[in-house]
Amino acid sequence: MIKNDVPHQQTLPQAKTRLLIIGYVWPEPRSSAASGHVMQLIQCFLEHDWEITFASPASEGEHKADLKSLGIEEVPIELNSSSFDAFVSELQPDVVLFDQFLIEEQFGWRVEKHCPNALRVLETSDFQSLRHTRHQIIKDHLNSSPEADDFKDIFEMDNSRLFEQIAVSDLAQREVASLYRCDLNLMISDVEIELLSSQFGVPKSLLHWCPLMIDGVPDNPIPFEQREHFLCIGNFRHAPNWDAVLWMKNAIWPLIRQQLPGAQLHIYGAYTPPKATALHNASQGFHIMNWAEDALKVMADARICLAPLRFGAGIKGKLLDAMLCGTPSVTTPVGAEAMSGNLPWPGTVASSATDIAQAAVRLYQDQNLWNEAQAASRTLLQERFQHRQHCKSLIERIETLRQDLPRHRVANFTGAMLRHHQHKSTQYMAQWIEAKNRKD
Repeated sequence: MIKNDVPHQQTLPQAKTRLLIIGYVWPEPRSSAASGHVMQLIQCFLEHDWEITFASPASEGEHKADLKSLGIEEVPIELNSSSFDAFVSELQPDVVLFDQFLIEEQFGWRVEKHCPNALRVLETSDFQSLRHTRHQIIKDHLNSSPEADDFKDIFEMDNSRLFEQIAVSDLAQREVASLYRCDLNLMISDVEIELLSSQFGVPKSLLHWCPLMIDGVPDNPIPFEQREHFLCIGNFRHAPNWDAVLWMKNAIWPLIRQQLPGAQLHIYGAYTPPKATALHNASQGFHIMNWAEDALKVMADARICLAPLRFGAGIKGKLLDAMLCGTPSVTTPVGAEAMSGNLPWPGTVASSATDIAQAAVRLYQDQNLWNEAQAASRTLLQERFQHRQHCKSLIERIETLRQDLPRHRVANFTGAMLRHHQHKSTQYMAQWIEAKNRKD
């Protein structure tokens, strides 16, 4: 018998990937789609057994998610403080995810200095410069035409015209510079990927499509005859939502009530301000309902979701929730942007107050049309928003980049140049603020 003198080699357990998420706020998934997306990303990373630390300089909100129950370490951090340097040096994460570009501006140079080998990922939520530019375009239009009803020309503005408006802003220069400085940028909208690559010249190697994600498709949504009322929902701190409420109050809802005198509109939103509460008028069927304990429950009970958004960016969590609940929606081209691809919209997309009101009334009364819209929701969810598909794609993209990070960074010379110049100015400003705070 031949003896095998080669010692048995044991397979060592693979080290877990250490992820640091630096949040602009502590996530509140029931308050905003942006926080909901962060929690979906967290779920994806936990499924791959990553060790996660969540840090934020923000104060805790009343609807904060319980991260500790998920096994995630929570660490409060300070702006403009070298205490973060000690913290991140000890942690030595493999991947750092910045929640919004403002966080990358504040902490990116510190991460690069103390964890140079960590993959730097930016969760954009949306292309903020696009949202702010559209807001300004709407304000200018309303200032020149206060009684404006149809916004089709604004909604259908092509990328080259949008680029001309966006590119002149300081915000855009800061935001696009942040995209270049990161190794990977998570874009919730494929429309924004096209805008950034075709007009701003951002390499697609730096961009990754990662929309809102759902697990499976719910069965047996509540049928037409068991539903009633119109619904609008959204965080009141988000400017597009507040503008939509005002447009409904002043232009759209009166047109709906003319045709449906008994119609009721229930408006739910986190952080309801007094100016919103003041709009409540039960005699007009216009109800400000404040916070919804269970947003999906109120959505599932409603017959129609109204989302008349005149400006915005990214994709809309409220409209994804409507699809999940099988609730047909009426929205604008901005509301529907980047959500349906080439598939039919589960409801109606319209550009004027008159068309939105007519579509809402028609959907509310026509059961066959309503059933077709509900069926379209299911198809859309299956094709574009499945968690398994997008989670797999994201993890593969991150792991591929980690395996060849030096070459990836060499190819992004513009990002290296911007980090050299911008990070120096940010570093010196932060150090000056810290020194001033100590002196004071």
